Formats: sequence, C-alpha cells, structure tokens
Amino acid sequence: MAAFGEMWAVVKASLKRGDVAMAIGILIVVVGLIMPLPSVMLDMMLGLSITVSILILMVVLFIEKPLELSSYPTILLITTLLRLSLNMASTRLILTQGHEGTSAAGHVIEAFANLVMGGDFVIGVIIYAILTIVNFKVITAGSGRIAEVAARFTLDAMPGKQMAIDADLSAGMIDEGTARARRKELEDESAFFGSMDGASKFVKGDAVAGLMIMFINIIGGVTIAVLRHDMPVMQALDTFTKLTIGDGLVSQIPALVISISAGFLVSKAGMGGSTDKAVVGQLTGHSQALALSAGAIGVLALLPGMPILTLAPVIAIVGAAAWYMPRLRAKKDAEEAAAAEEAAATGGPGGMPGGGPAPDEPISTALSIDLIRLELGYGLLSLINQPQAGSHRLTDQIKGLRRQIAGEVGFVMPAVRIQDNLQLPPNTYIIRVKEIEAGRGDIRPNMLLVMDPRGDAMSLPGEQTVEPTFGLPAIWIEPGYREEALFKGYTVVDPSTVVTTHLTELIKDNMPELLSFTETQKLLDETDKEHQKLIADVVPGQITVGGLQRVLQNLLAERVSIRDLPTILEGVSEATSQTRSITQITEHVRSRLARQICDANTNEMGFIPLVTLSPEWEQGFAESLVGDGDDRQLTMAPSRLQQFITSVRQTFERHAMMGESPVLLTSPLIRPFVRSIVERFRPATVVMSQNEIHPKARIKTLGQI
Repeated sequence: MAAFGEMWAVVKASLKRGDVAMAIGILIVVVGLIMPLPSVMLDMMLGLSITVSILILMVVLFIEKPLELSSYPTILLITTLLRLSLNMASTRLILTQGHEGTSAAGHVIEAFANLVMGGDFVIGVIIYAILTIVNFKVITAGSGRIAEVAARFTLDAMPGKQMAIDADLSAGMIDEGTARARRKELEDESAFFGSMDGASKFVKGDAVAGLMIMFINIIGGVTIAVLRHDMPVMQALDTFTKLTIGDGLVSQIPALVISISAGFLVSKAGMGGSTDKAVVGQLTGHSQALALSAGAIGVLALLPGMPILTLAPVIAIVGAAAWYMPRLRAKKDAEEAAAAEEAAATGGPGGMPGGGPAPDEPISTALSIDLIRLELGYGLLSLINQPQAGSHRLTDQIKGLRRQIAGEVGFVMPAVRIQDNLQLPPNTYIIRVKEIEAGRGDIRPNMLLVMDPRGDAMSLPGEQTVEPTFGLPAIWIEPGYREEALFKGYTVVDPSTVVTTHLTELIKDNMPELLSFTETQKLLDETDKEHQKLIADVVPGQITVGGLQRVLQNLLAERVSIRDLPTILEGVSEATSQTRSITQITEHVRSRLARQICDANTNEMGFIPLVTLSPEWEQGFAESLVGDGDDRQLTMAPSRLQQFITSVRQTFERHAMMGESPVLLTSPLIRPFVRSIVERFRPATVVMSQNEIHPKARIKTLGQI
C-alpha cells in the first residue's frame, strides 16, 4: 500500500509539470490510433475537438500580430493528429457496430448526420463533398500559398532588415538591447512563416485522408453488413452512409474552422491590431466608398424583379455608415486633440490643473555627453535617407567604419550619433568628440569629389574646393563626369565617403580619449576564456585597470593596434617586475609588439624605410634627460630643439618628394621624448626604437638626421 502511495505521489508530481502532461496527452492520442474507444468517450473527444478548433479561431481573431501565436504550426499538427485518431476510433465503431443502428458510433455523429442530412443520405454526401472541396481547394490552398509567399519574402527581406537594424544601432538611434530584440523578432518571423508553409500540408493531407476514410467506411460497412449480418442492401447503404457522413462532418467542420484560422493568421501579416480593428476600420475608413456602395445597391434594387423591400435594410445600413463614420472619426480626432492640448497646458497627465509650466527634464540629463556626434546641415539629410545613385547611405558606411576600426585598432568605437543642426549652413557638417568640435567640412550632396593623386592641376569643369580631411586640392563635379575623371586617373569619391573618411581620421586621432575606464574593463571582460587566467594574474595584482588604460592609450596615441591584448598583458606583467613607470611599461610592451609594429610600417617593396638619428643627437637627447621614472623630463635648450625640428622637417620633406614615408629610428631610452617633439609638427611620422625592429624584418636606411 505504501508503494502504491509513493507511485501515486510521483504521478501527481509529474502531471503538475506542463511538459510531462503534454507528453502524456500526445501519447494518449497516438494510442487512440490503435486501441478502441467506447462511444461515450468518443463523444467527449469529438466535443473537445470542436471546442479546440473554435478556441483557436477566436484567439487568431483577437491577437495583434501573427507572432503572438508563433506555436500555431505545432498546434496545427496536434489538432490534425487528434482528428485522425478520432477518425480511426469512429471508423472502428462504424465497421464493428454500425449494423446496430445510427447511434453505434456515438450520439454526436448521429446528431450531425440527422441535422445536416435531414434524413436523406444523398444530401449529406453532397454537403460533405462541398465542405471538403471548399476546405481543400479554396481555404487551405490559399492559406498555403500566402504562407509560402510570406516565407519567401520574409527570408529575402532579412538581410535588408538586419542592415537597417545595424544602421540604426551605429547611428545611435537604438541601443544594443533594442537591436537584439528586433533581431530576435526577425528570426522568429522567418521561422514562423517557414513553419506555416510546411504546416499547411497537414491540412491538405487531413482532407485527403477524410475522403479516403469516407469511401472505406461506406464500402467496407455495407459489405460487412450485407455479408455478415444479412442486412438489406438499401438499409445497409442508408445506415452506413449516415454514419460515415456524420463522422466526416464532425471531423471536417473542426478542420474547416482551423483552416479558416490559418488563413486569418497568415493573411494578418502587415496589419496591426485585432482583426476587427484591422478589417472593419480599414473598410469603413472611406466614406465615399461606402456612399457609392449604397448607391450601387440602390440601383440594383430598382431593377425589375428585385426584392426592393429585402434590400432596403442593407441600403439603409451602408448609407448610414457613410454618413456617420466621418463624423464619428472627426469627433474622436477633436477629443484627442483637446486631450493633448489639456495635457500640454497642465504639464502632462500629472500636471497641476489650471495650466502650469511643463515639468523640467531631470538635471542629470544635462550631464550626459555624446562621445562622437555628427551634425549635418539640412541640405545633407539626403545622405541618410536617399543618397544619390551609386552612393551608399551614410549610416551604412558608419556601420562598416565601426567594424573596420574594431578589426584594425582592437576595440569597438562608440556609436556615432547623427543629428541635424539647423544653425549650420545647408551643406556643412561638424564632427564633435565629447561635445568638442574636432573637424568640419563643406560638401555637395548631389556631386562627386575628384582629386589627383599626383597633385597636378585637374582639367574638369566643376567647383574648386579643398578636401576636408587632408586639405588636398579637389573639385566637385557633376555625376555625369565620373567616367571621364576615372579615365584620367583621378580619385573619385561620393559625399558620404568624404564624411566617413574625415570621421575615420578624427576618430583615430582621438582614440586615446575614447578609450575610457569602462571600455578598458569591457575589453578585459570580452577577452577569450583561455586568457582569463592571465588577466586575473595581471589585473589588479600587478597593474590596476586605470594603469592598463594609460598603457593602451599610449599605444593608441601612436596608432598601435591593441587587438593583441594577451601579448600586451604579458608585456605589462614582465615590465611591472622592474618598474612602475607607465612610460617604461609602454616601451616594453612596444618591444613585445615588434612583429606587429614592423608589419604595419613595411612598404610595398617589403622593407621598412628608416631615417636614423646621428650619434650626436642621440648623445644630446640622452644628456638632456633628468629625473627617474614618470618624473623623467627633457631639458634640452629651445634653440637646440629648434635645430632638431628643422633637421627632421627638411629630411622628411625631401624623402616625401621622392615618394617615401620613412620611419624615424632612435635608441629605446630617448624614443618617447623624440616622439613627443615630432608629433607636434609631424603627427603622422612613426618613431620606433631599435628594440622594436623584429629580427626577421627587412630594413633599409634612407638617411640620417
């Protein structure tokens, strides 16, 4: 007895779990395909089948959008399996007990047979055939076609929708959570319509199976009744036809209802709100159409022989709707406008009555700043909405820029907020970094910018200008001259690319400022799992997150990629055992990144062009250093520094005229101080130390300072 009680407790606990209860229910349905059911239980299951089909239809009518019932393909499979199981059970009863009368297969089947057939089995056969044809050839075929087309177009539109989400994210219009939710909705929508395309085959197969079961029941039942139970042929035909048609109607009506619900569901794509709002609201939204419809019915009623008294109520209802709906809509709009004015006057729903000032925004909103913001004059808004033919949307290019910088530099730049600024000239844009203007330019949205890479004068009709990023001479030309400019070897770029290029250079120049403490911690958190032990050993035991941030900022200031964060951490770990100076730690990390730095400065010929410091300058810089660690300073005389600046400028300008961009090579001790001087007048010049030359790198010395 105790064992039975324990077993019953286990069963009760299992039934409380939804997944177990569902599995048991499906198992019962499958067993019903094999095991016989008594007529009383069959009546209950048939009633359940009809109830479930009506419930599904009602739910479909009230949902706002198809994805609210994303489990519909599974529901369709379960209900189809349930009807087939009941068909098998009713067929077994009809064939084994049908000779006893029309109640042999239960009272539900008998009631449907008497109600629909009216005592004549020929009428029943015709009605059943019509219902089956309507379900199979009209509703199911149409729903399947809609689902197929919807699935195809949903899949085709996914890349474009994904790009739109990414563009909104890169433009700062949505946050990462919203973008993730919209991507999930896209995936669910694609999976749903794909499943609906396949699920419609269940209903088609169910209709075909119903027809086959009908013929089997009639032929098999009459044969059994005549040969085994000695029933007259006409009596057997009447009895088994009634039972079969009743059984078919009980199964076919729920199938028809579910097919209708499937049609409503797949045709609801693109509509918002429940079915009554979507359909009735749109049909009655045009009073002219209602009035013309009422007039057409009135003309039809005046034709000879037409029952005008029967059509008069229809004419009156449609005409009244044509007169009343515009006034109802105008009244509703006026109420909404009055409510909006009242809310504005009282400062919103919670405002003080009598019209007080609108509540101020929280002061904390004034503290937030945009890390990167692109402000556009109103004449440049077409770059976002509808760029000229052959150009890309500005938001798409910024999205690609973020991906490019992440691959080159090693951290994801902040989202770029794009906004219009009516105070700017129409064709002007401003790029702000942390609310401070970092650059601006003036472009022509419907023209192309042409530059000569050789620096020669260009012979094209257009507007002379200066390229905003590098200050090179350029010309704005009409799009029709593109081919001619390309034929002459000129560089041709569209306005969006001009803005993106300018934005790229400014971001790279200000990358150290954009690498905040939060971004540094985020880089550490997102590093691969196999390197987390290294991070745990180094941070914060050997260097704090803030110290690591300063090291990374020093690297970014000279445009050294921090993508290889594990190597950087290894270099930090080695350096911190000898010094706590951030400058010296940075120099040691640079030596660990020698292969990467050498590769970045290798030219097309496969070697690194070098300009070295003379021993005199090396000694002069070394003797001018005073202090230790981060307190070390350069105390060279101003006149001596001016001589050094002049020598560097002349040497590099001479090599630039020969098409070379050499690297300035110094000893490790003085490299950071030489760099701090050179960056003031030649920020693009790379300064490397001898420790940063990889053993396998090919070098070529072009000169000496």
